[in-house]
Amino acid sequence: MDNLILTDMAGSYIEHSDVITAFTAIVYNQLKGSTCKVYPDNVQYKWIVDGQEKTVIPDATINCRVHAKKGNSFFDVPRFIMEVISKSTEKYDRGEKMEIYRKMEIDEYWIVDWEKREVEIYNLDYDENHEPQYHLFKTITENNKNELRIVHFPNIKIHFDELFNI
Repeated sequence: MDNLILTDMAGSYIEHSDVITAFTAIVYNQLKGSTCKVYPDNVQYKWIVDGQEKTVIPDATINCRVHAKKGNSFFDVPRFIMEVISKSTEKYDRGEKMEIYRKMEIDEYWIVDWEKREVEIYNLDYDENHEPQYHLFKTITENNKNELRIVHFPNIKIHFDELFNI
């Protein structure tokens, strides 16, 4: 039986979807012709985590192993995940979901706060015990918006103002 993780999105704002749509559109065109693809929040990932099957639906992913799927479910791990937080999802996105992504060794994890217009970029590395850990690489705001980039996809150009539809 699937351990499907769902979060109540009641009360979510259109701006939440706007950021996902903007990100996907920006990245989609830049990945054309590569082996990687960007997906919005309409695909799910099924993984075994701590002996239990977990199903998550990230807000956006970049996946370079797109053949390990069945229907709209992927079984391999993407290289990049973005979650756009809201009041109803922040605790889950920063807690259980981030822990699942860490254990699945997702290279890069963005937490985007559309209300604050802020992007937290987390990069995966390994501690002295060879355990995967996320480290905050950089927080991007209006003050340093020209530094916004996907660490593991340096050729993709993302403009802060486009991401937040400013």
